[in-house]
Amino acid sequence: MAKKKKKTGELPEILSNSKFYVELSLDDSEEIDAFFMECSGMNRELDVIELAEVTPNKWGKGGKGTYGRIRHTKLPGNVKSSNITLKRGLCNSTTIWDWFTAVAVGRWFEKFRDGDITIYDQGHIEQARFRFTGAWPSSYTIGDLSAGGSELEIEEVELVVAQFYRVSN
Repeated sequence: MAKKKKKTGELPEILSNSKFYVELSLDDSEEIDAFFMECSGMNRELDVIELAEVTPNKWGKGGKGTYGRIRHTKLPGNVKSSNITLKRGLCNSTTIWDWFTAVAVGRWFEKFRDGDITIYDQGHIEQARFRFTGAWPSSYTIGDLSAGGSELEIEEVELVVAQFYRVSN
């Protein structure tokens, strides 16, 4: 989709959470397998390493104490990405179930997938893109059933992702 150029002095648009598309290719699946109603858990964070070191500077009056000063330092550690949860209305396609089953029976090394989550503005123009790599399903859930219910049946899959990051526009 075409990207709109920002005019000089124009404020950035705050994006709605309702205009998104998840791109995920699974074993010759049709594009219908990528229409998700909800997407959550998109998080990337740094571990914090806390160090406490004793310096030769002394505590006490005039620096003549008997103990060295303790200095606390916080440093960035490993980067980690959270699991991503995708929800959609249950349909007759078994592509997601087949992917989960293949991983469960030990074929996980063949089933890592990459994908994109694209967020659009009110004019349906792409404004933000996030990429996840090395994804595989760790859980598959369908909603509760009720003979008196009238809601859509929801299919939910939780993806473990190796990396999650924003792609430059």
